[in-house]
Amino acid sequence: MIGSEALVLREFKVVTVMALGFGLVGIDRFLIATMYPVVARDLHLSYSDIGIITGALAIAWGASALLTGNASDRIGRRLVLTASMILFALLIGASGLAAGLGGLVAVRVVMGLADGAYTPTSIASTIESSAPGRRGLNIGIQQMMLPLCGLGIAPLLVSGLLRLINWRWVFLVFVIPGLLLAFAVWRVIPVRSSAPSTSRSSIGDWRAVLAYRNVLIGGALMLCWLTCLITTSAFLPNYFIDYLKLPFAQMSGIMSAIGLGSTAGTLALPWLSDFIGRKRVMVFSTVGALSSLLLLATSGAEMKPLFGFLFMVHFFNNALITLTVGPLCSETVPAPLMATASGLVIAVGEFFGGGIAPVIVGQVAQRIGIERILWLPTIMMVVGFLLSLLTLETRSQVGRFSQSRKTSS
Repeated sequence: MIGSEALVLREFKVVTVMALGFGLVGIDRFLIATMYPVVARDLHLSYSDIGIITGALAIAWGASALLTGNASDRIGRRLVLTASMILFALLIGASGLAAGLGGLVAVRVVMGLADGAYTPTSIASTIESSAPGRRGLNIGIQQMMLPLCGLGIAPLLVSGLLRLINWRWVFLVFVIPGLLLAFAVWRVIPVRSSAPSTSRSSIGDWRAVLAYRNVLIGGALMLCWLTCLITTSAFLPNYFIDYLKLPFAQMSGIMSAIGLGSTAGTLALPWLSDFIGRKRVMVFSTVGALSSLLLLATSGAEMKPLFGFLFMVHFFNNALITLTVGPLCSETVPAPLMATASGLVIAVGEFFGGGIAPVIVGQVAQRIGIERILWLPTIMMVVGFLLSLLTLETRSQVGRFSQSRKTSS
């Protein structure tokens, strides 16, 4: 048995490392979004091409999350997390080597496999290491690093770096940090205390988690939330520049609202759910995100209103993502199936909300006009509100598997 102080220290280390890892994952996924106007001009890409590039990474992310989430439940977290971070570090610079659409799609697919492997496994590791009363807070801390780094810091960083170096070199900045973090993950994440399970199968595990209502609904909810996230992060730079005629510097500043709003909401609202419940926070957040989307869609070319409305869209939307892939699903299923449940929900959301939605939006932008891109996320947020009413509250169940956590330690 490990003493209480040692448990708290281990919890702190795991949450810190998982959070830093998710920050790098966020940079990898969204760094290119702010550069799309520059990259598209250099590589002669259309709006449809941007949708294909964005969707290809999301589909690979979903497939990887589905398979490796379950694998980490059976063979342990450390191996999956370390391998994914090494692959991430070695390949992130390859995005800058792309000579056209095909090369960029290929690189982003491989990166999606690495990022997708990290996501459900890191969520399960964070929840397993957390005391039951701090699960919402800790998962919020971990999850907030993706928008903070990928959507908040990256747009500002890109704006500065592009004045000094070509866009192709920007990706190389993050290779060394990725390798250092892989080493930290290997040192901090504990070795699996029990032998790998040979009696379980992936299909059996997927069937088991699909028996829970929250997992079924969670996949559909992730479709809604990711449609909003991916559409706005991938297409709003061109919307601001091509439709609202804003200069690049103003566009970058406004786009940072996605990361800043997501960071604040991801930390505050899951933490609030530790006190008032997951379902109440989710229903409230869908109303907030929907209202903010409508205000954003009707706003003119003024920086402050655009920044404020975009901030609020993602303040609520990223909290919804965090609650769905974290407590809503993980607290529903037994501890040995946490990453499987999270990976399945992520996969459904990424396949459709992250994969198909941007392709559809790209076609809409190409054929009807870039000014119409906010229609789809608005519709999906209405669907998400209705589905969130059907979820089951899980906050009262936080102690169900606490004994298994003590035993595993």
